[in-house]
Amino acid sequence: MEIADNEPFFTLLKTDNRSRARLGKIRTAHGIIDTPVFMPVGTQATVKSLSPQDLNDCGSTIILGNTYHLHLRPGDDLIAMAGGLHAFENWDRAILTDSGGFQVFSLRDISKITEDGVWFQSYIDGSKHYFSPERAIEIQRNLGADIIMMFDECPPSTAETPLIAAAVDRTVRWAKRCKEAHEKMPFVHTYPQYLFAIVQGGTDKILREKCAKSLIELDMPGYAVGGLAVGESTELLYEMAEFSAGILPSEKPRYLMGVGTPENILECISHGIDMFDCVLPTRNARNGTVFSWIGKINIRNACHTKDFSIGLDPGCQCYTCKNFSRAYLRHLFMAGEILSLRLLTLHNIHFYCDLAKQARAHIGDGSFSEWKNKVLVALQSPGEATEHNGSK
Repeated sequence: MEIADNEPFFTLLKTDNRSRARLGKIRTAHGIIDTPVFMPVGTQATVKSLSPQDLNDCGSTIILGNTYHLHLRPGDDLIAMAGGLHAFENWDRAILTDSGGFQVFSLRDISKITEDGVWFQSYIDGSKHYFSPERAIEIQRNLGADIIMMFDECPPSTAETPLIAAAVDRTVRWAKRCKEAHEKMPFVHTYPQYLFAIVQGGTDKILREKCAKSLIELDMPGYAVGGLAVGESTELLYEMAEFSAGILPSEKPRYLMGVGTPENILECISHGIDMFDCVLPTRNARNGTVFSWIGKINIRNACHTKDFSIGLDPGCQCYTCKNFSRAYLRHLFMAGEILSLRLLTLHNIHFYCDLAKQARAHIGDGSFSEWKNKVLVALQSPGEATEHNGSK
């Protein structure tokens, strides 16, 4: 699918009158993404336990893949031979790939960092690999994602200011190299790929502003806020997200990487963030934790043993909630049945996608702030209660 020349990549449709929440559209060759949007994480070309049809039924319009993991296994060359990630995993909607920078720099004990790039060892077999800005673009060309990310340096949350400052400077230099490689390198697939820059700077506002302004000069299609949700307090996360969004251009999409809980997402939508991803809905489902409009539910708890009413959450229309009781879901989980992981994951992904959908609807009709405050209270409700008397 080709994008017409007169169709912009991103269109800002509306900004909420009582917050910075934004309603927008991102256009890709694999469909339109309405924002704010939650993007399920499919690190290794799969959102764990879910099929593409499951994701489609949940309302997902874009999912993630990870450059680091897919380069190591099965290999980006093989995925290119298959026709790219869309063909390889049979997903006909949009895909975003992270550059792998977070994974590379989180493995500092097995990395050698130079100005040119990073040498690291595979966590699978110990083999040596090399990522540079140019190589990260080349790999993402092979993967064929609609949105690709620059290769950045993500310093540890505990890093001292001089180290964060050095990472900011290197991130900007690498962004320029990524853009140049992106402009010169031939496309492996036939559709456009949009390169996003990543703002670093830890929790230092001066460094974040410096990084953001330098990257804005490169005029990228979109901007991500990186280096957060790595151990700082929730209050500081919100402060940095709001500060970063306030610097970034209003006519470009803003992506907060790796965030977060439903509460995090709602608050950061109100600060002007458009795109979110997080492993929480899939990871927590595998641990028996369910997110819902009536609060968090631990399906392992004994109070669900004889709860035969259908549905985890009366406000949810996912396949799980329309067909199965808490008693059955608890039985599956306690018995170690694979089906429990799929059904709980399906519910959590549906909930996150529905949260973003509801946010879009309320931004559209001007009631976002009131709705957000109501939902934040509901999310703190005792979801373990066996009486299903709540709804969104």
